[in-house]
Amino acid sequence: MTGSVAFRLNGQSVSVPDDAGQTLLDTLRNTLQLKATRMGCGQGQCGACRVLLDGHAVAACETPLWAVEGKTVTTVEGLGSRTAPHALQTAFIEEQAMQCGFCTSGILMSAAALLQRQPRPSRQEIVQAIDGHLCRCGAHNRVLRAIEKAAARLAAP
Repeated sequence: MTGSVAFRLNGQSVSVPDDAGQTLLDTLRNTLQLKATRMGCGQGQCGACRVLLDGHAVAACETPLWAVEGKTVTTVEGLGSRTAPHALQTAFIEEQAMQCGFCTSGILMSAAALLQRQPRPSRQEIVQAIDGHLCRCGAHNRVLRAIEKAAARLAAP
């Protein structure tokens, strides 16, 4: 170990050992025991490991741990809670926008990044935001409806 990496994770300050070659995904799952962020392809192409890094959706499997020093990381565990779910989480449940759930946390994080930068996205913008996510369950139409529903709720006065 060469030191530690300090960052904000889901609203809390954390400091973790900086193991050479460790990715953000490794740290989230193995060191911090946050299991909702999934390991999919390991090459940043499937979207399962997406988290927010300073508000931008990134592949945690390709993000070296040292790159988050001093930054803010949000995982699906920090998006909302069981007692106060995020509008996206509520809409996904209402629209049954998941089946196996493997890809869901990554899609939620990409959708959250989209809604932060574009509160009233068009359907095309939503499609583009989740284009890098592989879902073999065929829930894409329900996912699109859920994101549209959440956007409408968040944009409502």
